Amino acid sequence: MIGRLNHVAIAVPDLEAGVRLYRDVLGADVSDRQDLPAHGVGVVFVALPNSKIELVTPLDEASPIADFLRRNPAGGLHHVCYEVDDIRAARDQLVLRGIRILGDGEPKLGAHGLPVLFLHPKDCGGTLIEIEEVRPKIV
Repeated sequence: MIGRLNHVAIAVPDLEAGVRLYRDVLGADVSDRQDLPAHGVGVVFVALPNSKIELVTPLDEASPIADFLRRNPAGGLHHVCYEVDDIRAARDQLVLRGIRILGDGEPKLGAHGLPVLFLHPKDCGGTLIEIEEVRPKIV
């Protein structure tokens, strides 16, 4: 069902400091900031040869990332994202296997403009998992 690792998300209290670390200290290519009001976050992506790192920060105090940062003030690993071919079919299979979907269970557009869902960490070994539908590449 799950495909390749799309990204690892790291919650940061200061997005610009995170950008400086990855761009200026570690020498990585970092995307421009993208705000996602529907998710309550601002993000940048760090390009890696085999995947991406998403640095994520809250847009306001109501953001789920703000809650995470209250518990982890320095930030830290927030979630991992795996690709799926058909997000609704994946969701339906996961629910049949006892995995709870966060929110209303309907996919929402994520930072890449593609449908995403989050799986309850209590059903996934303590890890928050995001699944993202990817479109097949035209050859």
